[in-house]
Amino acid sequence: MQSKTILIAESGSTKTDWCLITNGKKKMLQTQGINPFFLLSNEIISIFKTELKINPEKIKLDEIHFYGAGINSEDTKHIVEQCLKDYFKCKKVKSYSDILASAQATCKNQKGIACILGTGSNTCFFNGKKIAYKTQSLGYVLGDEGGGTHLGKKLLQYYLHDILEPDLKIAFEKKYQNVLPTVLESLYRKPFPNRFLAQFASFIFENRGHYMIENIAEDCLNDLFINHLIRYPQVHKVPVHFTGSVAFYLKDILENLCEQYEISLGSVIQKPIKGLIDYHIKMA
Repeated sequence: MQSKTILIAESGSTKTDWCLITNGKKKMLQTQGINPFFLLSNEIISIFKTELKINPEKIKLDEIHFYGAGINSEDTKHIVEQCLKDYFKCKKVKSYSDILASAQATCKNQKGIACILGTGSNTCFFNGKKIAYKTQSLGYVLGDEGGGTHLGKKLLQYYLHDILEPDLKIAFEKKYQNVLPTVLESLYRKPFPNRFLAQFASFIFENRGHYMIENIAEDCLNDLFINHLIRYPQVHKVPVHFTGSVAFYLKDILENLCEQYEISLGSVIQKPIKGLIDYHIKMA
């Protein structure tokens, strides 16, 4: 392990956590999210250059392992891997889906169902070695049930339809006074509409306890259970694990829903990167 220099990345659509391992020492870094579904190759490489403080001329990497949102086909895998190879001049580069990161970080080498609740959402059944089955993730327009985009969309609907209680409406307008006038433009004309929607999830976290906020959060998470989790034949036989900021901040609601659906709740962690580091150190 000490003879290898390894770079590990775990990326959502909003941010990417990186870990550079050199001679057994770990250095944590962070950049914006890198999703090949929304970014061109030159834009991805630009993020490496401007945000990731690793000079490829000074640091020679032996391995790069990139886990990310949007890596769900051979085409998107190739885009990310080629960008990493071109910029870092590293021969051993592997890219994987973000749901595999969640599964490896939580299930370890055991069977389980892994769920991501971050900017978006995703689920899979992990058989202890690989992803054996997963439901279809439809993105922020048709899916992302329980994710930040779903929460943000529902909250915006309440606000724009003037359903929010007066106290919530005042607080919402105060927090987002600079972005509310451009909602439609940001959603339909500007890049990264998923990030735009997900930013409103923080209002949900900050106003827990208000019945309307609780209803929005519970409805969105319940959609995840109905549309995805209860469709897994193994859901009552193995633990269900969660990763991501939404899961972390709404853990109590997940606990209640798991109890209602008679599902065994596994671990709930905000960031999978630590589990990925442990996994690749053992594999090195």
